[in-house]
Amino acid sequence: MARAMYDYTKAVLSKVSFDVNLFCKELKKAMTRLLPYEIEELKLWIDSLIKQNPQLNQCLVYLNP
Repeated sequence: MARAMYDYTKAVLSKVSFDVNLFCKELKKAMTRLLPYEIEELKLWIDSLIKQNPQLNQCLVYLNP
């Protein structure tokens, strides 16, 4: 159960990666729900996702508190 929210967040973010606004909105929600170490893992995952979808780069603002 500990990884459930992290895995759910990754699934949601990958599904909405076609729309920058939705991605940013879901990322903002994820930052309030995930644990600090999960946020660090998510940052690494998002970096690889942004290489495939460069338009999502503007959402990185939400990763820095």
